Amino acid sequence: MAEKVDEESFLSLEDEDAKHNKKKGNKKSSKKQVKQPAQTEILDAEILDTTVIEQAGGVYPVEWALTGMDCPDCASKAMRALSNLDQVSNPEISATTGQIKLSIDLDKGLMSQVSSVLKSLGHPPKSPFYLLSGTNAKAIAHRNNITVKDVKRLMMRQPSVLDVDISRDNEVLLQLVPAPNKKLLLLRDRSIQQVTGVQPKFTEALSTRLRPDQWRLFGGAVAVPILAIILLGELLQWSPILMGIIAAYGVLIGGLQMFHEALASLLSRQMGFQVLTSIAVIGASILGMWEEALMVVILVAIAAHLESSALENARESMQGGLDRIPRTARRLLNTANKSTKIEEIQNFSLAVSAKPLLSATLLDLNQHGKVTEEHEIISLDLVNIGDVIEIRSGELIPADGKIIDGFGALDKAPLTGESVPVEVEEGDELHAGLILARGPVLVEVTAVGEATRLSGLIDAVHSFKEQKPAIQNQLEQFTAIWVPLVLVGALVVWYLMFPRDNWKIILLLWVVACPCALLLAAAMPHAAALSKASRMGAIVRGGDILERLSKVNHVMLDKTGTLTSGKPTLGDITIAKGRQKKAAIALAGGLEKRSSHPYAITILEYLEAESIKPSAVAGITDIEAGVKGFSSGKEVSLIRADLAETHDIMISAEISSAIKKAKEQGYGASILAKESEAIALFSFIHDDTRDGSKELIQKLLDRGIGVEIISGDQQSSVSAFAKSVGLPEQFALGSLSPEDKVQWVEDKSKSHVTMMVGDGFNDSAALAVADVGVAVGTGESVNLEAADIMFPGDNPKMLVDLHDLAVKMNRALIGNIFLSVSITFILVIAVINEMYDQLWVGVLIHEMSVLLVIFNGARLAGKGSMLSMLMITTKNLWIDTKQVFLQMRAHYSKRESAGNLDPANQNHATS
Repeated sequence: MAEKVDEESFLSLEDEDAKHNKKKGNKKSSKKQVKQPAQTEILDAEILDTTVIEQAGGVYPVEWALTGMDCPDCASKAMRALSNLDQVSNPEISATTGQIKLSIDLDKGLMSQVSSVLKSLGHPPKSPFYLLSGTNAKAIAHRNNITVKDVKRLMMRQPSVLDVDISRDNEVLLQLVPAPNKKLLLLRDRSIQQVTGVQPKFTEALSTRLRPDQWRLFGGAVAVPILAIILLGELLQWSPILMGIIAAYGVLIGGLQMFHEALASLLSRQMGFQVLTSIAVIGASILGMWEEALMVVILVAIAAHLESSALENARESMQGGLDRIPRTARRLLNTANKSTKIEEIQNFSLAVSAKPLLSATLLDLNQHGKVTEEHEIISLDLVNIGDVIEIRSGELIPADGKIIDGFGALDKAPLTGESVPVEVEEGDELHAGLILARGPVLVEVTAVGEATRLSGLIDAVHSFKEQKPAIQNQLEQFTAIWVPLVLVGALVVWYLMFPRDNWKIILLLWVVACPCALLLAAAMPHAAALSKASRMGAIVRGGDILERLSKVNHVMLDKTGTLTSGKPTLGDITIAKGRQKKAAIALAGGLEKRSSHPYAITILEYLEAESIKPSAVAGITDIEAGVKGFSSGKEVSLIRADLAETHDIMISAEISSAIKKAKEQGYGASILAKESEAIALFSFIHDDTRDGSKELIQKLLDRGIGVEIISGDQQSSVSAFAKSVGLPEQFALGSLSPEDKVQWVEDKSKSHVTMMVGDGFNDSAALAVADVGVAVGTGESVNLEAADIMFPGDNPKMLVDLHDLAVKMNRALIGNIFLSVSITFILVIAVINEMYDQLWVGVLIHEMSVLLVIFNGARLAGKGSMLSMLMITTKNLWIDTKQVFLQMRAHYSKRESAGNLDPANQNHATS
């Protein structure tokens, strides 16, 4: 397998030279049309001493998109196949994103071997081919003293090369790992330069090469008219031999890709749906049931493409959360004419903004390495601080930076929950991972990669999305037992219950019992719901958390920072007789100058507004519900008023009266004491209730969920606040220490499914003991380690929306499992009871159940109904089929260009 090189023929577009030569009767010559500004001179290469060629080595992390990766079963099979390659370690294949990530040791094997194994299973790289400019296959062969036929094998050995094709005009086209890191990129270019003798320059080629999924679709389309001919032949009573020859041709062409993938699966010791359907088609052909064989071939081809297209649409609908950074950036080559540049790209940028957000990012990936006179698309690893990059409407921001020209709007919903994009202009900062909703802008880079402000948060969100939930593991364990049981059970059923010549029953049971839909039953709802939550601004630690959230029946809310902004305003300042107000305020500021408590911040803001300098206080330490220190050698303290007696503080009549008044009004109060004597009282007004707090509590109660407010603030303050938001006072608990909160949550969790909502720092222990812990804060500062969910505190009502999303996800998950299991058992029972015996019926119902499961899960992403997704998928089937035949025709056309190839369709086929 290590030395196997794909020898699939390369389809190309003919140019004018080839057309002219044909008219003269010369031998047919075709050439791949490429996007290059001018003909590059091919230099005669010197013969290279191959004994001194550097052997590429080292371990590198790589990732790329895969074609046809549309179910967890496919991902599992591919993972098991890769386990046979020594050079591969830590492989991760995601069926929800269609991406592969792995580490490769080039000392143990080639990058192209990994791609070849995946391609044999029907999952080639989803990336363009690039023309290697400045050389050709003949020059490379001459330099390395090999034949032209061996050039492909030589180039396949180069690092970062996934696939190679040599055109009929000896052009060398390479399929490369997209956006490799800087070390691998330099190694790739150095290695290619060593074997070619020229500095590598790549130009994206407009390829008409059919991918495996396109070959499958082509075969299915060819089989359709052949099926019509066979049906007509039966009506006209044609010779069985003639119909057999015609039908066999249709089966062979229509099922060629299916047979190829089935063989690759068997060679990798995998048993998948392609193997079962291939056996069914071969069996039907042997029995002379040509109509059934052709119908199965057609259904598998169409249904497989529909599934792949539906999953691609689902992936697009799941984009937009804070879970990724683009792998490339558009760097300006000449920054002298920035304003002119903005004007020139304005119209293009507005056009891009009307497309799905993912399309702009894919555009960047597909143009990797492509250089124009004004900008270049480069790997993110090559972006340096100080570079000027261009960001257009709808594109992901690749690096932190400051806008130096242009204006637009920034989508901050994944970070703050804000639904309306925020206006940005020259001088504003942009952060990698967010989306520029409207542009374009020019940005001077200030940080790249792990140094960006949101890097850690983005990595966390991405890893949470890829975590496999427990139910998915259980389903995969079930199918690992179910599949061999079906294979053996079908033989037992046939042997015990049916005549020996009716072995078609085995084929039927194998086809209908394949658990493809079941493997997607949980994966799709989880992925769609997590993406929806991310776009809402919530970060959820995987699908398991959402499942638990859907079952929550009791919610405990910390008041400060959750239902309120946590920023109280200063009320009255009461000074004891014989004390100076300014000195007292300065002393309070000196005690609080190192604190981040909301009351401390309020006092310090007041001092700043009044231009009062805080007094010098030494030895500041925290005490119960307050802080103490020493000023001029005397002990001073600032503590919560209701605990004054605990600290043996003497309170004057005017201070006592002020405390009583603050308590009646539901205000917070702190006493400033010196030498255990109260010298001032500060009251704090808690009238900063967040918009949506009252609605949050009412909607939770409407859903039958119990609600309590638990807080460290005074009981009177908490009770008054609860009353203001419509919650009975008996459900408002105040004066709780962090330990008290932990004990309360633990006790409630014994009889309820609980959710604790707090700030993620002071309440971290309480969040940990709840069934679901929710940390409140902005995406930039929240303590992700302390909770299961983070959500922006500015929008409390979003907790209800998140709960509703979790409930919908759980219903979709249960519905998918019930649907897939029910359909499988109904089909098995129907086969055993001989209610039908047509293979195509079983295949049709089986494939439709898979599509239904995908649509039912994807709709949770909130970007279209099941009907609209079905219409889009059906439309894409027609577009893709048309594109396949245009590419086929282009190979035999005598015209120079690919004018009939619609670039939009080309993009669709690869996106």
